[in-house]
Amino acid sequence: MRGLISICLATALALPACDDRSYRTIGAAINVLSEKTDDLPGPAIERLRKIGRRSVPQIETALHTASPRGKVNLVSALAAIGEPESAAILQHFAVYDKNPEVRIACEEVLAKWAAGNDARTAAAKLAIARIAEKRRLGQDL
Repeated sequence: MRGLISICLATALALPACDDRSYRTIGAAINVLSEKTDDLPGPAIERLRKIGRRSVPQIETALHTASPRGKVNLVSALAAIGEPESAAILQHFAVYDKNPEVRIACEEVLAKWAAGNDARTAAAKLAIARIAEKRRLGQDL
């Protein structure tokens, strides 16, 4: 019984050491991209690219409140990460964002992905079709 208690106690103490704290790294990189800072966006985008798909939810959240320049930087981060699930996010901002620079940035990424031949292609083509349909129906902006 003591052995079992010792194992449970050791496991409980080791759990905090296994905690994934990448959300802090993600948040710091997003802050560089969405706020006015002296840091260049390139290194922050590269950090997010290396983290990969775990960055996408935090980037999506930041897109809703960032400045237009920050949104363009965040779109560049989504492009660098290259997750097919980001096509829906890009579609949303290509249709509904007030800033034309942001809409264009989203559409450019989708067009690039649609022209490829990988996991992003189908999702990007669908997003482009939905953007065209929403605009045709006057459901944009």
